[in-house]
Amino acid sequence: MERKGNILMQRYELGRLLGKGTFAKVYYARNLESGLSVAMKIIDKEKVLEVGLIEQIKREISVMRLVRHPNVVQLYEVMASKTKIYFAMEYVKGGELFDKVAKGKLKEDVARKYFQQLIGAVDFCHSRGVYHRDLKPENLLLDDQGNLKVSDFGLSALWDSRRKDGLLHTTCGTPEYVAPEVINNKGYDGAKADIWSCGVVLFVLMAGYLPFHDSNLMEMYRKISRGDFKCPQWFPAEVRKLLSRILDPSPSTRIDVAKLTDNVWFKKGFKRFEAPLPYCHEQTLSIRDVHAAFTTTSSLDTCQGTSMRPTNFNAFDIISLSAGFNLSSLFEEDSNYYQRPEARFTTTKPASTIVSKFEEIAETERFKFVKKDATMKLQGSKQGRKGQLVIDAEIFEVTPAFYVVEMKKTAGDTLEYRKFCDQDLRPSLKDIVWTWQGCDDQQQQQEKSPQP
Repeated sequence: MERKGNILMQRYELGRLLGKGTFAKVYYARNLESGLSVAMKIIDKEKVLEVGLIEQIKREISVMRLVRHPNVVQLYEVMASKTKIYFAMEYVKGGELFDKVAKGKLKEDVARKYFQQLIGAVDFCHSRGVYHRDLKPENLLLDDQGNLKVSDFGLSALWDSRRKDGLLHTTCGTPEYVAPEVINNKGYDGAKADIWSCGVVLFVLMAGYLPFHDSNLMEMYRKISRGDFKCPQWFPAEVRKLLSRILDPSPSTRIDVAKLTDNVWFKKGFKRFEAPLPYCHEQTLSIRDVHAAFTTTSSLDTCQGTSMRPTNFNAFDIISLSAGFNLSSLFEEDSNYYQRPEARFTTTKPASTIVSKFEEIAETERFKFVKKDATMKLQGSKQGRKGQLVIDAEIFEVTPAFYVVEMKKTAGDTLEYRKFCDQDLRPSLKDIVWTWQGCDDQQQQQEKSPQP
């Protein structure tokens, strides 16, 4: 059992209990090296295995790797022991937005500020192919500056979770906040369903009570399906009109984010997220952390991936590089090549040459270059559609003469990243690359093969 004052994983000092659920407890913790305060979520591995929640936890990790936004709670790293899984997350000490609303309705300007931050975060998640599916005041936290932070991605879905009809089909969420098309169980657009939930949150913030409520659950569902709600008299006319467009029971005519953010009432004082979040060295989450979290270890608790030299690839990692045995879908639902922000290549050049090559590219393309151990970070100087482009690269040693380099976009627009990779990065790396992982593997391998 974890006790206050315990040293966890030789990295964190465990403090007071912040909260607990059926399968997890959350403690305040402090990183011993940096002094950073975190919320440490400790999950009982055996219990989640028993009830079949492994996939949900894997999905939550995968999702939180994708969304780095000032209004989303950040996941710094995942660690594991024989019996526990540990999430080191951003510590948000202002409590739930629900606690604030429970005291009564909020002033219009305050409600608008929280709603703007919620929409900004949700829009960013959607741009990364992530749908939250359980937006409600209980899952919206407040920091010490009074800024909103979206949390709890346990019911979220990724873009690639959609069926052939392009829709999601899992019925989930909190009844009072769920969109009518989710209840009807005929498939739904995750983005449109999230917007509906945001509308319910806005109503609650300004009214102090729910728009759809009935002691009879079926009657409440009927009200939701009809969009049957009534705004209180104190709502401004422009808010009433906006809510009628958000809480439209027809997803085809419901307002989307682009039109919502162009609404006159919404735009007042709205500050759009432009730049990437500053990095802290705790943010080292990768697919190896996901794998390690569900692998039973035979030794004492250890932190994954902190070697001072290129990390050694194990059998799992090597197999995952093969297109025919790609196991990444076990840990990341978003396995579509054009949606994923990752790419890998193999090389026979030493680690020092690889680092020098990336440093040369960064200088040529005017990217900021930061190196730590076997990891590199390239940050663009230009502001793109989703802020500055940031690319992480990590070197893995397969044998002393054979390396794998994994690159991933950690900030910026995906299309801009793909364009940069195709037009600048790949051509610049051609002198050291043996083969790329992806659709052109076979062609490049043939080019490497000796000619008769």
